[in-house]
Amino acid sequence: MLSSTRQQHRYSGLLALLAVVSATPAFAKDANFEGLTLPGTSGATRGVVSGYTGGSYSLSSIANRDRHNNECFGYGDRSPDHILKLDRDFAQLKLKVNSGRKGTTLLVKGPDDDTIRCGGETESRRDAQIIDSDWKSGTYRIWVGAVESGKRLDYTLLVREQQ
Repeated sequence: MLSSTRQQHRYSGLLALLAVVSATPAFAKDANFEGLTLPGTSGATRGVVSGYTGGSYSLSSIANRDRHNNECFGYGDRSPDHILKLDRDFAQLKLKVNSGRKGTTLLVKGPDDDTIRCGGETESRRDAQIIDSDWKSGTYRIWVGAVESGKRLDYTLLVREQQ
């Protein structure tokens, strides 16, 4: 049997540990996979990241249509797959998924959360791409989805300045 002083020390230690754990902020994961930054220097700029699809979260829950009235669709994870940081404004960017033509979609949410860009498979192209203008500097969240819910597709994502 523990003495009452030892019990009080153990109890005090446990309370101190609980106070520290509960005061520690919970850090949310920014993205599922690697992010990329396009630098502020002029000239041809590009970056490539990779990941895989596989979620069952409907990307149309984020947005039904983008700023050009394109339909947003596909299935992915609730968290973005990649974070894209633009160190300057870009007149035009191209984002292109390569999954071996297995049926991918894209949703990009801009720094102001109101600018949405979407792209998906078409009859002639099974991998999603977005080519758009007026990309403001800031942080963009990118979801790479699959046309079918829960389908795991390995992919690479190319982001390239169009000139």
